[in-house]
Amino acid sequence: MATPHRDKHGRPLVVVTGMGVVTSLGEGKTDNWTALTAGRSGIHRINRFAIDNLRTTIAGTVDFVAAEPFCAPALSEQLALRAAKEAVAQADIGRPGDFPGALFMAVPPVEMEWPQREALAQAGKRNGETSYGTLLAGAETGRFKAWHELFLFGTVAARIQDRFGTKGSPVSLSTACSSGATAIQLGVEAIRRSEVSAALAIGTDGSVNPESLIRFSLLSALSTQNDPPEEAAKPFSKNRDGFVMGEGAAALVLEDYDHALARGATILGFVLGCGEKGDGFHRTRSSPDGAPAIAAMREAIADAGLTPDDIDYINAHGTSTPENDKMESMGCLAVMGERMREVPISSNKSMIGHTLTAAGTIEAVFSLLTIGEGRIPPTINYKVPDPTIPLDVVPNVARDATVGRVLSNSFGFGGQNTCLVFAAEPA
Repeated sequence: MATPHRDKHGRPLVVVTGMGVVTSLGEGKTDNWTALTAGRSGIHRINRFAIDNLRTTIAGTVDFVAAEPFCAPALSEQLALRAAKEAVAQADIGRPGDFPGALFMAVPPVEMEWPQREALAQAGKRNGETSYGTLLAGAETGRFKAWHELFLFGTVAARIQDRFGTKGSPVSLSTACSSGATAIQLGVEAIRRSEVSAALAIGTDGSVNPESLIRFSLLSALSTQNDPPEEAAKPFSKNRDGFVMGEGAAALVLEDYDHALARGATILGFVLGCGEKGDGFHRTRSSPDGAPAIAAMREAIADAGLTPDDIDYINAHGTSTPENDKMESMGCLAVMGERMREVPISSNKSMIGHTLTAAGTIEAVFSLLTIGEGRIPPTINYKVPDPTIPLDVVPNVARDATVGRVLSNSFGFGGQNTCLVFAAEPA
């Protein structure tokens, strides 16, 4: 019997055997990677709903996927379904509808949006006034009952479980902009504890709507440089003014290395390290000293059994907000030292926008493609360098490079910081 493969901490090694992705650049790894490395933007003027009087009128919406308007769970489900189908098909794992492992799923915060609220209120009126009894009765029938089921927090994951036959109770999580990375982390940890031999990790977000745009605008978080749309997201540039919302989903099939080898699976890469650190400084702002983000990066590298000198490339969180980019730059310099001035770091959010709950999983797919293809996606729209960010941001044009190990950062509102290390080979 072969000796089990273990990492430097004595835990089962975790590999990726399947990946799927959907963004505003297109559906599937091939279309996304082609557009990404060509420096093409998927950000455009919003045409899904009226944008009159909105300060921000652009986003990286996924307009080629049909879903009920103003219904983030419905679109999030469709995006997740497409990404998961691609990932599971590539992994060629189990029988159709019988995935041999658990589901860990990052989904956006779920709440009924204004069109549904107004329709429900109208249905609850009797003699021109809203009756609580009539409201409850109406909620139990027809489309209102369907809405009730759809807007339950765990519904999207439950429907994905029904489709793919994942085992156990699906885990739904929402940890702001680090959610997708956290879903991967939970899958990795379950495999390391030998609770499962395989896991399906998904991050999905289809929540571009007027209310979310208004809320982020009130936080002064969004770019208002609407024209031209494709130039609005400019991470690490001096003239950056906020992030651009995006939509998308990605899925990864994670496996115990020995389980994957035994069934002859193709190994796409290793998930060597996970780092997580909470930040209690503010509900939306990051700690000015960057300490929690620094701790998360260091923890991920140490968890991988590596040192900062082993990292070849950093997939930045890189939102294009003035504060985040400065904090991330400072954090990377603290972790990597002077070598950071030579380590390439780039942000795909310059092209797809900030996909929020899905960002960590989408960027995991792009990180693994960077390793596999030997090509680093650029940070586009980099025309005005910021002298306070002295980094190699792979400006505007993709770069061929040998990349063996990637640190992927995800820093979210509410102090959620999750970092992952991907590699071509075990440490």
